Amino acid sequence: MVSPEPSTHDAIVIGAGFAGLYAVHVLRDQRDLRVIGFDAAGDVGGTWYWNRYPGARVDIESVHYSYSFDDELQQEWHWTERFPAQAEILSYLEHVADRYDLRRSFRFNTRITSLTWDDADALWTATTSTGKTHRARFVVSGAGTLSVPKKPEFPGVEDFAGEVLMTGNWPHHEVSFAGKRVGIIGVGSSGIQAISEIAKTAGHLTVLQRTPNYATPIGNYPTRPEEEAAEKADYRAIRDASRNHFLGVPYSEVQPSALAVSPEERRRVFDDRWNRGGFRLFIDSFGDILFDKAANDTIASYIRERIRERVQDPAKAELLAPEGYPYGTKRPPLETDYYEAYNRPNVDLVDVKANPIAAVTPTGVRLADGTEHDFDMLILATGFDPCTGPLLAMNITGRGGLRLADHWADGPQTYLGLMAAGFPNLFMITGPQSPSVLYNMPLAIEDHVDFTVAALDHLRENDLDVIEPDPEAERAWVAHTNELAEATLLPDSPTSWYMGNNIPGKPRRVLVYLGGAPAYRAKCDEVVAAGYAGFTLSSASRVFA
Repeated sequence: MVSPEPSTHDAIVIGAGFAGLYAVHVLRDQRDLRVIGFDAAGDVGGTWYWNRYPGARVDIESVHYSYSFDDELQQEWHWTERFPAQAEILSYLEHVADRYDLRRSFRFNTRITSLTWDDADALWTATTSTGKTHRARFVVSGAGTLSVPKKPEFPGVEDFAGEVLMTGNWPHHEVSFAGKRVGIIGVGSSGIQAISEIAKTAGHLTVLQRTPNYATPIGNYPTRPEEEAAEKADYRAIRDASRNHFLGVPYSEVQPSALAVSPEERRRVFDDRWNRGGFRLFIDSFGDILFDKAANDTIASYIRERIRERVQDPAKAELLAPEGYPYGTKRPPLETDYYEAYNRPNVDLVDVKANPIAAVTPTGVRLADGTEHDFDMLILATGFDPCTGPLLAMNITGRGGLRLADHWADGPQTYLGLMAAGFPNLFMITGPQSPSVLYNMPLAIEDHVDFTVAALDHLRENDLDVIEPDPEAERAWVAHTNELAEATLLPDSPTSWYMGNNIPGKPRRVLVYLGGAPAYRAKCDEVVAAGYAGFTLSSASRVFA
């Protein structure tokens, strides 16, 4: 007879992506805690389980976009590309799950529908989509920053007679575009990657673009054996350099100011970084691009010029050349042959900023002026509800019945982007107001999980049970993140999801910490060295059994 699954645990882990897998490994295997994990997906992978759209690929080099906690893992895994595609990243995470036997601690196809803190027992109760409840002293959320797709804002989507697909929740079966009239809405990172691939096989592809992006070359190539060998031999130094870089990648050629050099030198630097690909143009050209509008104008103008060089139709080129917001105030998309896709005879570009989408109809899309575009297939590449969306989706209620949705009614409020006042023992890995998406995510995750586990160690060593941010520390952190944002050009973008501007009705508040990963880590170290300054640590009202 199989004994029933225990419903009380030391820790609940949410999500089976990079964060959840590492959290279970450390808590279960290195701290011997009773841990249970949950994921709505059918297996491990996190965002790489869901984002299977054509062209899905990471924008951080594989040598950096991977775990650093186990050198044997680093040495044994071989990446086939400099910037691996979705399938290879998923294979990597499946390998990690196998290597550390992590699946046995997860319950898949199970969503957390509510999380409620019990003041008397100092325990969290998680209710799942299967109807079961589980209690634990600690909750570690690895629900992700970009894991809740934005709800379609166009009336009539449910009436479309063809197939509707979302890049953020792509089907697991192969999708054929051959001979089909395909419409795609959205030209963010996902849309740009998908358009590049779908254009190759679709009967006809129509891109419905509201705001063009500053997309630049990714510069992908097959892994070079000599390069891989050199990196593996020097992995420790590479990781140290990465952790001491703003973005979490060890670029080291940035110059102070785009305005302090001659136009010829500026062009030389831009050309060099453009040709080398990745985020070098954004983060390794000139240090004042995100802070000085005149400096930003130089790189924005440069990118527009390069777009016009690649797009044969001048009218299309002008529509694709961004205007009206600074470069880098939205995460810069990286691309391969994106602009060349518009040179294909089977690809059209429609400006839905000048002529907005009025409705989705049974046969396609109707614009404000009455123009109809008929499609067999409609793809929504409309992005995500970033940073706060995954947490709010879990219906979290903290101390004294305080709902997280109410606490964040005017925007997220956190301390260190990791915890929120009134929500004890709830750790939000790469949460809002942490470096998160402006840092190399696997390293950011390791930093946050390591901070969390060290805090739990500190509690246990001192016969304590509860850690919670002080409201004043939280207010100070929010003010600090806002102040950092105001010193940049970020607030100048009307559509940046960094500010929550992509979701109608979402409070406008900076969602990321803009001081850079090294400054953030130094602050966390300072907090710990001061005995967890800004936190209240206490004992539970009864012993946890």
